Amino acid sequence: MTRDALEHNQIPVYFAAVLLAAVFGLLAPSLAHGLSALVTPAIAVLMYAMFLQIPFLDLRQGWGNRRFLSALLLANFILVPLLVWALTQSLVGRPALWVGALLVLLTPCIDYVVVFTHIGKGDSRLMLAATPVLLLLQLALLPIYLSLMLGAQSEGVVEARPFIEAFLLLIVVPVILAVLTTSLARRSSIVSAWNSAWAWLPVPAMALVLFVVIGSQITSVVRDMNLLLPVVPVYVGFLLLAPLMGALASRLFALPAVTARAVTFSASTRNSLVVLPLALALPEDVRGLAATAVILQTLVELVGELIYVRLIPKWVWPAGR
Repeated sequence: MTRDALEHNQIPVYFAAVLLAAVFGLLAPSLAHGLSALVTPAIAVLMYAMFLQIPFLDLRQGWGNRRFLSALLLANFILVPLLVWALTQSLVGRPALWVGALLVLLTPCIDYVVVFTHIGKGDSRLMLAATPVLLLLQLALLPIYLSLMLGAQSEGVVEARPFIEAFLLLIVVPVILAVLTTSLARRSSIVSAWNSAWAWLPVPAMALVLFVVIGSQITSVVRDMNLLLPVVPVYVGFLLLAPLMGALASRLFALPAVTARAVTFSASTRNSLVVLPLALALPEDVRGLAATAVILQTLVELVGELIYVRLIPKWVWPAGR
């Protein structure tokens, strides 16, 4: 199989990874639970593999594209929070679900959104350039959003440490390693061969991330499904309406097709994998169900992404304007 064939078939690969993870997690729960320790390393490997494919000098274009950044920030930090506030009002009487849903839906994705943006014919380089901005802003704004939406219940919910650790481990370290690798590849045939070999790995690395996350948490989702049912309509509503927030922001700033698709994917894709440590750091009385609610959002979102990658290119400026 060629790299092009692998990339062309990556959606079936991801779907197979999710199915295998679910089966493994349900049939061998004690073994699957141990996969939770691999979540952060697996995401770091994915990010390194992705960063190696990016010409970093071109990332300066992302910082200079003010219309893109303005639309991205409008969608993720004004329009989407308003949507989330409206959708989560049905969870006010269920604190664990409410907190879990707010944590995951208020935080834009900073990892696999780049992959899905690329698959969905969006500008993945601009999306990648914006990920540090997205992470830093959600770190700063999430406590404010939670304070406004939860009121007195927000005290003690969010700590900065998990987000800072996620930024360092999942963004800073992989970027530094990727830049060093790319630089050394110009002078060393061995490093160049290493670089070429890693060009095959973004798809397998993404499949690995899905496998370890779903496999390690599927038993909790199944066990608590009755308790989780009230949050399902919230996630489905977000799945349907969040792309509209991205498209609206893109229209307001008159973005071209590939850039508008990047904003639409960002508005629709949440930080479920990276936000999981936050949910696990919650007070004990809400921790378990809130973390399971975060994982459930991952499952719903993955189904949505399989739809997004086919519909968004057809819906967001199909004529390429």
